[in-house]
Amino acid sequence: MRNVYLMFVSWFFYYKTSGLFVAILAFVTLSDWLIAQRIDKAKSNNPESKIAKLWLTLSVMIDLGILGYFKYAYFFTNMFNDLTGSHVTIVDKIILPAGISFYIFQVISYTADVYCRRIQPVKNILDFGFYVSFFPQLVAGPIVRAEEFVPQLYKPFHLSRRMFGLAVFWIINGLAKKIILSNYLAVNIIDRVFDYPLLFSGFENLFALFAYSLQVYADFSGYSDIAIGLALLMGFYLPMNFNSPYKSQTPQEFWRRWHMSLGRWLKTYLYIPLGGNRKISIGTYIMLTIIALVSAGLTGWWLWIMIPFAALIAAMIIVPRVMKNNTQLKLFYSNLNSFITQVLGGLWHGASWNFIIWGGINGIGMIVNKIWRELHWHVRFVLMTALTGSLIYADEATHLPAWHLFAFWALIVWIGTAIRYIYWLLTEDKEIKNQKSKISNKIAQCWAILQTFVFITFTRLFFRSSSNLDPATANEQAWETAKNMVNQIGGAWNSAMIPDFIVEYKWVVAMFIAGMIIHWLPTNWKRRYRLWFSAMPLWLMVFVVCAALVVIYQFVTADMQPFIYFQF
Repeated sequence: MRNVYLMFVSWFFYYKTSGLFVAILAFVTLSDWLIAQRIDKAKSNNPESKIAKLWLTLSVMIDLGILGYFKYAYFFTNMFNDLTGSHVTIVDKIILPAGISFYIFQVISYTADVYCRRIQPVKNILDFGFYVSFFPQLVAGPIVRAEEFVPQLYKPFHLSRRMFGLAVFWIINGLAKKIILSNYLAVNIIDRVFDYPLLFSGFENLFALFAYSLQVYADFSGYSDIAIGLALLMGFYLPMNFNSPYKSQTPQEFWRRWHMSLGRWLKTYLYIPLGGNRKISIGTYIMLTIIALVSAGLTGWWLWIMIPFAALIAAMIIVPRVMKNNTQLKLFYSNLNSFITQVLGGLWHGASWNFIIWGGINGIGMIVNKIWRELHWHVRFVLMTALTGSLIYADEATHLPAWHLFAFWALIVWIGTAIRYIYWLLTEDKEIKNQKSKISNKIAQCWAILQTFVFITFTRLFFRSSSNLDPATANEQAWETAKNMVNQIGGAWNSAMIPDFIVEYKWVVAMFIAGMIIHWLPTNWKRRYRLWFSAMPLWLMVFVVCAALVVIYQFVTADMQPFIYFQF
């Protein structure tokens, strides 16, 4: 009865969010429930059943077909017109149903888990409907895999005093992140700069970009916190979705800490089926072909994209036959499949060239970092010196803002590399060769965190530029916004304006600094004050919650600021 009641509550919630699009939710619920029954029956008769694989394929095609229409119809239509010279049109405006990317991924995980025998199919369609539509995480995650949630459907309700306190903490914590941090930064600086970057100085554009990194974290993790807290009050556990991602020392670590439920989904249902670090599968070739065609279609650069694509395919055929070192071969497989996963993760957000750039840069950053960490310090220093010199030369030769930006960043990284290289030389022949002092180790960690944060922040330029735009015009507008911001940041700065900006936007700057300090607090500290809150007397908890709500209310803006990931 609890599951049935919550299912209808969730459907009503979704109806109030998306109107008649609730019919799509009902359709995928019914189709995947029925198909999973057929998969289980076929698997029971024959574990290697090809019929079961056909049913799974049908389920995935239906689900991705629905998702593809709403998210990529404009793109495929435009690409078809460009290739054929025709003028085919679709409806004037396609409205994206809230949360469709999230619940489509959940139903795919269900049929895939039934096929892989990770779970038994849900016998009662009302129970399955509850799993698909559970309202706290329905429209913006976390993405709950079937094997994580379905077993909870049959457990009796339990809510201890400590669990209640933690649930209330997560809800208040999420509200504070969203309204105090995310909304305040968006309204007072970020939206203004991204809407009209040419009206603001290079420093203001740079600050808005870093502030956006904090905003998107506070916004998305705030929603996840609220969802986790609400679910816990009802006796259900949702997976952690964020783990202080800006503490990461490498891009790989960042993606293990950021949107963790999507990362696990992509690893389980995309990266590993592609071959992981074991092999290159037929799926790898198919996905690379799709990425190449989508990239060429979005940009129109068919020749410039298809030639490198052909070279990559040739390398995929030749390298496994030439490379004898099994460890290096696994690294090659892993890098290729992880790159594909990152690009498709970017494309999942929408059919925009900027989303592909965002995913591709993150994929390349992960590969470069893996290779860099395996290099000897002599090689690192020589390569970084050569790269920095080349970028400085390109900057002097072209005087383009983008090259100036690259050269400046490379110079900063080179200085850090040089310092660490000199330290390595000084300790090379001593007993502490492999035992760095605590101070030097902490400095190295902080430097790695800073570099990773800067790298991730600049990839956000392409992510934010593609957001909040009509899909029909997103590609052109997004590229224009990104280009203008790069030109402003990489152009000449008036340093005299920086103190004026800090004074004029003192509360925005203070909010950004406070948010980053809280984010970088030690994990043990955060755990302690969560447990302290959950264990406090009920009367004190009520007082603290009321005080927190009064403070949060002071930051409520006149215009509603929807959660960023509602649009995905």
